[in-house]
Amino acid sequence: MARSVNKVILVGNVGKDPEVKLLASGMSVANFTLATNERFKDKSGEFQERTEWHSLVAYQRLAEIVRDYTKKGSKLYIEGRIQTRSWDDKENQKHYKTEIIVNDLVLLSGRGEGESGSSTRSASSYDQRQPAAADDIVQGTEITDDDIPF
Repeated sequence: MARSVNKVILVGNVGKDPEVKLLASGMSVANFTLATNERFKDKSGEFQERTEWHSLVAYQRLAEIVRDYTKKGSKLYIEGRIQTRSWDDKENQKHYKTEIIVNDLVLLSGRGEGESGSSTRSASSYDQRQPAAADDIVQGTEITDDDIPF
């Protein structure tokens, strides 16, 4: 049987403060949007920018992290999967919504970043990667244009 992959990686900014609710089961769920931007040249050679809006859903501990540490304007790195759900409204019209189900996130905004004035903790406070050992850092080495592979 052929394998398939459903993986999404996004880096963008939270569009508005997340909405967090408790389900009847007691599980937390956060709904929020993320904006990603694309910059390109049009036919006339002028730069254009296009914003794509993504609907995201986070559950359990990730929903609590989103609630406690993100707000409108926060920059996030998101990994997840695409899921489309459907429902019928009162007039029996079929509706569809495509969402990103968040599996992992990294807070990229620093303290106080975002649209509202309240502060958030920096991403490094929650980053679970190992810090570089002092022995691994070469002192006095400067990167030049010759070091860049493209």
